[in-house]
Amino acid sequence: MTRSAKIGVRELKQRIHALLRQDDFEAALTALDQLPAREVINPLLYFFYNRDELVKWRAVTAVGAAVSRLAGTDMESARVVMRRLIWNLNDESGGIGWGAPEAMGEIMARHKGLAREYARILVSYARKDGNYIEIESLQRGVLWGLGRLARAFPELLKDTGVLFPPYLESTDGIVRGLAARLCGILRVDSARAFLENLKSDKTPIPLYCNGKICMDQVSRIAGDALSRMNPGVIYQ
Repeated sequence: MTRSAKIGVRELKQRIHALLRQDDFEAALTALDQLPAREVINPLLYFFYNRDELVKWRAVTAVGAAVSRLAGTDMESARVVMRRLIWNLNDESGGIGWGAPEAMGEIMARHKGLAREYARILVSYARKDGNYIEIESLQRGVLWGLGRLARAFPELLKDTGVLFPPYLESTDGIVRGLAARLCGILRVDSARAFLENLKSDKTPIPLYCNGKICMDQVSRIAGDALSRMNPGVIYQ
């Protein structure tokens, strides 16, 4: 029996919460990797609703790592988690789905097999003829998740660029910023005029990256996106 199996659910949640809050998040992820993926996934999903934004975001990262690890030994169980996240975004679930699209993007960025199966579903949340999400706070999650996926496997988002320029005119600054970043990653040429307009948008926005929340500005992100479209420029 593993050490984690000997402790109660409450103690496990407390342990995970402490890891998600510690300064050295890379060390925290290493510690979480030592626990059975099946046991940590549910507690991590619980922290998607934490009031501390950094805890929530780090839980998204940790779920991505855990589900990817689980997929390596039990693909069907990993699919169950993906279906659970999809259900949380379904109107019939009765929930709101906080963290679900972000987690889907994080999981798929870490496991190409799952990405091939579920990328189209994450894209569908941005499609007016699909499962379009109208709530701007959830649109943030969709765009962040798609951006995470786009960095890892841009080929899976081929021909989706037409979906994202409308978000560049959103009333929500974070949505505009995330859409601008996504258009840059995918080099969406039809977004150029929108991005030029955003170069004067000084709205400050918080963005999660590498285990931290940092402040950025829509204008800077738009400028970077335009730079990515220049011929001959190669970005990682």
